[in-house]
Amino acid sequence: MPTRTARTAWNGTLQEGSGRVELASSGAGAFDVSFPRRAADDAGGVTSPEELIAAAHSSCYAMAFSLEVANAGGTPGATDVSADVTLSPAAGGGFEISKIALTVVGEATGIDADAYRAAAEAAKGGCPVSKALAGVSEVTLDVTFNG
Repeated sequence: MPTRTARTAWNGTLQEGSGRVELASSGAGAFDVSFPRRAADDAGGVTSPEELIAAAHSSCYAMAFSLEVANAGGTPGATDVSADVTLSPAAGGGFEISKIALTVVGEATGIDADAYRAAAEAAKGGCPVSKALAGVSEVTLDVTFNG
């Protein structure tokens, strides 16, 4: 299996510095990062590690979920997965990812709502990114089955 690489060039202190993260393996893009924008409610056009984790988690989960629906005997249809990743102050100082909220809205044929929800739960535990993020204290899942 392949190894993927991202790199960040950073210059300056935490509060005054800034950087640029590059998706090096794919060449899909490079994005500005800064701690003040990371910790602000308005990202101001600058990404953050949490947004990149959200992107990784939502895309990985969507793939794992489609597999679980098929394993349950269904055929996945249109599915929308979002991941909200929350950065919070840590009890001992510094910061931590305190919560991840996964939301799945979609459709499938050949299974009912209970099987759809079971597939969603199985994907939550089986997705490789979910496994990597197992140390996050709260990971929620909201599932909407549209038939």
